[in-house]
Amino acid sequence: MLKEKLGKRISELRKIYNISQETLAEKLDISQKSLSKIETGHNFMTSDTLEKLLLAFNIKSYELFDFDYHDTPENLVKEIYNHIEIIKKNPELLVTLFKITQALAKR
Repeated sequence: MLKEKLGKRISELRKIYNISQETLAEKLDISQKSLSKIETGHNFMTSDTLEKLLLAFNIKSYELFDFDYHDTPENLVKEIYNHIEIIKKNPELLVTLFKITQALAKR
């Protein structure tokens, strides 16, 4: 189960950062086929690959292994509100958040 959740999270991050499997595989110094197997939960990565992955996405390990927010829409909304509480203290970030939400609402 961990391999599947981690693979899904890696795929999600890759799409958020708009990185192809091929490009990410190059950054991780693994084949695209290996990355595909990791993303589908068939294989697990080495610790070296894990370190390169964290650097490629510029994230901390806890951010990579944060699977809990996926469990229900209510939890997603709760997390969004938590983020807003932090963001609203920074006027520049608040403007950016407004523009993002405005663009998403027009979809």
